[in-house]
Amino acid sequence: MKNVLKLIFSSLLVLPFTMNAQQQDFPAGTTPNEHNINGADYPRIGEDRRVHFRIHAPNAQKVEISFRGEMTKEADGYWSLVSKEPEVIGFHYYQVIIDGVSAADPNGKPFFGMGKWVSGIEIPEKDVDYYSIKNVPHGLISQSWYYSDIRKEWRRCIVYTPAEYDKNPTKKYPVLYLQHGMGENETSWANQGKMNFIMDNLIAEGKAKPMIVVMDNGNIEVFKTNPGETPDGARKRFGAEFPAILVNEIIPHIDSNFRTLTDRDNRAMAGLSWGGLLTFNTTLNNLDKFAYIGGFSGAGSIDLKQLDTVYGGAFKNRKAFNDKVHVFFLGVGSEEHPERTKNLSDGLQAAGINTIYYESPGTAHEFLTWRRCLKEFAPLLFKTK
Repeated sequence: MKNVLKLIFSSLLVLPFTMNAQQQDFPAGTTPNEHNINGADYPRIGEDRRVHFRIHAPNAQKVEISFRGEMTKEADGYWSLVSKEPEVIGFHYYQVIIDGVSAADPNGKPFFGMGKWVSGIEIPEKDVDYYSIKNVPHGLISQSWYYSDIRKEWRRCIVYTPAEYDKNPTKKYPVLYLQHGMGENETSWANQGKMNFIMDNLIAEGKAKPMIVVMDNGNIEVFKTNPGETPDGARKRFGAEFPAILVNEIIPHIDSNFRTLTDRDNRAMAGLSWGGLLTFNTTLNNLDKFAYIGGFSGAGSIDLKQLDTVYGGAFKNRKAFNDKVHVFFLGVGSEEHPERTKNLSDGLQAAGINTIYYESPGTAHEFLTWRRCLKEFAPLLFKTK
């Protein structure tokens, strides 16, 4: 027994030395990507914002990293690649392409984006922590299932309840309905968007009111055309049923299963990209149900020349619209041709419609833009007008 204990103790003494020796083999100044599975050393993020990829595929003839190029095969069966240029800060999708077959990186946690399960890298934004996990009370992310008579299918929504929700069993809360973009699903805001950490931090700092956030599937995960259908026709079809699903099925389901404030002054909706279009199509046709509207790089557009007739005449009475809609928020990244959104905001303002325009500096059509939009939008909600 003494010899066995001595052997175990000796092994433990050697272990730190072995780990340090392995760590010295890593490229200097790199750390594992925060979205790696536990124990995976690659991809690694460099201090220069370049990403180091390493994939084990000894029998492959060609291995690539999507959006970044072909990898180099090493003698031990591993393939490697380093980003040619510094990566843009924020979250980015990627896939491993092995002999023409695209797949998620087995070393990474999965994210639903681009209409499939893919991998993601996170390039840290220095001195910014509003979407970081902090030592504050944390809300709960849960799944809530319901049957849709419109779609004839079981569906789930992802629901964020604030940290205080279970501690105040009689308190009711306002609700934000938050939509994803094309090629994403109901998990995207919580996973790559980090919305729960954003909300936790804003609420803990007293910058946003405690609220429930509901994220559902907008039926826009995969873009494809049916026989005889044009791409434009397919685009119009995607998510077309969602406004009815939200108004007639999701909202009643949430109001029945969570402690919600059910009047329009305590209901908001926002969405990124195509989710912005769904937000416009839902809220502007149902102003009796929503008082706060947000478009983040929204795909939706409003014909300023036909302002009195679009969306069933929602804008015809300017004063009535401004009285009903407490916040009409339009956000966009400065690197994604913001002119369309800025012109829309300016045009609505000139026509007498109150809007709030936000431009995220240095970001494009990506989750860092949308995280920033949520950070700006959420504190505006459910305030006394």
